[in-house]
Amino acid sequence: MSSCVDWMSRLPEKLLDMPLSTLAIPGSHDTMTYCLDQHSPVLPSQPKTLRFLDSIIPCIIRPCVNRWGTTQERTISSQLDSGIRFLDLRVAHKKKDSNKTFYFAHGIYSLWTVKEALIDVAWWLEKHPKEVVIIALSSFDGLDSSQHQELINHLKNLFLNKLCPNWEKPTLKTCWDHGYQVILSYDNSCAVGHKELWPKWDYWWANKSDPTQVISYLEERKAKGRPDSFFVAGLNMTEDARYILLHPCRSMRIMTKKAYPILLNWVKDQCPGSGKTCINIICADFIGFSSNVFAQSVIELNQRLLKEDMGT
Repeated sequence: MSSCVDWMSRLPEKLLDMPLSTLAIPGSHDTMTYCLDQHSPVLPSQPKTLRFLDSIIPCIIRPCVNRWGTTQERTISSQLDSGIRFLDLRVAHKKKDSNKTFYFAHGIYSLWTVKEALIDVAWWLEKHPKEVVIIALSSFDGLDSSQHQELINHLKNLFLNKLCPNWEKPTLKTCWDHGYQVILSYDNSCAVGHKELWPKWDYWWANKSDPTQVISYLEERKAKGRPDSFFVAGLNMTEDARYILLHPCRSMRIMTKKAYPILLNWVKDQCPGSGKTCINIICADFIGFSSNVFAQSVIELNQRLLKEDMGT
C-alpha cells in the first residue's frame, strides 16, 4: 500500500460493510508522549519514593522519567497521516491550574493541552472526511466530577455529529452514511448517560520488558477468545525500577527499537475478523520506526478478510 493517509477510503468494497471492530486497525500507545514537559513535576499518582526524589533532585529524576515515559516521536496529525486510527490518550489535571485546562501525562505532564491536541484531530478529520478515528480517553489523574463534565462537554461540542453513538455497531459504510468520524471511549463513570461516549474497551497489556514475553501473553489472551466489541492488543513493553537500574543508559526508545523486528513478525502473522483468535486494534510505541512499516503491516492484514474462510 503506497500511502496510508486515506487507507480506510481505499479499502475494497467487500470490507466496507464489516464492523470496524473486526478490521485490523493500527494504533499508537500513549499517543501524546512526544510532547512531555521535562520541566514538569512528577505526577501525584506516581510512587512516593519517586515523588520524594523529584523534590530533591529534579534535574536527575525528570529527564529520566521523560526518557522512559516518551513512547512516541511524531505529532498527533503526523501519526494520523501515517495511518494510525486509534489514539490512546491519558488525561491529567494540574492541581494549581485552571479547572478547564487539561494535559496528557505519562509520569510527568505534557506541554500540549488536551484541547489543543483534539482541535488538531478535528482539523485533520475535516481534510479526510472518509477516515474514522477511534479514541480512548483514560487515567484522568487529578480530575473531579465537575472537571469530567467540563471535558465531556468540550468533546461533544468539538466533534458534534461526527461522534458515533455507543449503540451502533459501526461499519465504514454506516459511518460514511451518517457522517461519523470519531468513536470515543471515556473510561469514567461520569460518561454514563452520554450516548456519544463508549465504555472502556479491553486493552491487552503484558506489563513485560521482554518482547517474547509480550508475544506469549498476547497469544494466551487470543486463545481465550476476543471480545465482541473493539479491543486492543498492546505491543508496548514496560520497564520497571529494576530494569532501569540495570540499564542506566537506555531509554524506552532504545528498548523498543531493539524489540521491533520480533514484534513486527508477530503482527504479520495475525488475522482480523470475528473469529475467536482474531485481532482488531494493534497498538505500538514509536510507530514511526522503519519508515512506517508498523501501520502498513497492520493495514495490510485486512486483505486477508477478502478470503471466504477468514474469521473461522
